[in-house]
Amino acid sequence: MNILEIRNLTKTYGNHKALDDVSLDVGEGAVFGLLGPNGAGKTTLLRIINSILVSETGSVKIAGEPAVLGKTSRMLGYMPEERGLYPKMRVDDQILYFGRLKGVDKSTLVRNMNEYMDIFNIAETDRHRRVEELSKGNQQKVQILATIVHEPALIILDEPFSGFDPINGQLLTNLIARLRERNCTIMLSSHNMPAIEEMASDIALINKGRVLLNGNMEDIKYAHKTGELSVTVAAPISESLLKDSGLTDSIAKVDVTGQKRGHTYKILPKDGVANNDIISALTIQANIIRFEEVLPSLTDLFLSYTKND
Repeated sequence: MNILEIRNLTKTYGNHKALDDVSLDVGEGAVFGLLGPNGAGKTTLLRIINSILVSETGSVKIAGEPAVLGKTSRMLGYMPEERGLYPKMRVDDQILYFGRLKGVDKSTLVRNMNEYMDIFNIAETDRHRRVEELSKGNQQKVQILATIVHEPALIILDEPFSGFDPINGQLLTNLIARLRERNCTIMLSSHNMPAIEEMASDIALINKGRVLLNGNMEDIKYAHKTGELSVTVAAPISESLLKDSGLTDSIAKVDVTGQKRGHTYKILPKDGVANNDIISALTIQANIIRFEEVLPSLTDLFLSYTKND
């Protein structure tokens, strides 16, 4: 079942078409990565989903209901890239205030808030301080908690890793895992490709208002693979000998940062050559430690589709 269904959205600003016939589906319980360069149309799309903007054409449904301000807002938690906290307000009061705006009773909100504060490692002393007294990273945590405390069906976080060091990034990963256990769907819009690659099951790449990639991330990676292999062997091999075998188009040693054992090579077999043939040729020369197909990273895909921008 899809928690979010977007069909044929178009939005223009003057002569600029921010969205051009955009259609997307987000499955219930998924972690969905929304990618694209600056100015691609991501923010416009998120604002339409949240009924902040109105599109010229198309429709948005949340849990099967047309997205209408007020009617579906309880199902949503939206953290925009431009943050909106009250700096003079206490942390706990602020989180509860935003939760109460969604119509959730205070006891439920307090329980959720305390659990998520623990996961986010927010110190007891910080929970009663004013927001302006916190570090940038802790302010970011408060913004996220204010977005999710009512446990909406669909949570949209725009650049949630901003201001986070690797430790806090891992805490956010833990928090998202806890939300998934409660069947929340999380939509992440971010330029942090490694984080999206680690967490997301599905992605969409938007550029110049159009959807260029959309679907299961692993399926997309396999569809864009080149056939290149990565091989790590215990002892160096003769590159010229492997080339003379007629099995490969290219072979090159790769310097892997921090590699303490073995020697890694990138190999591109000739068309029609099976992986077993490559393995047989390699085992004549060396002991194979690791052998795998090279799939493009999310960063590779992003750059290949946006390289002219």
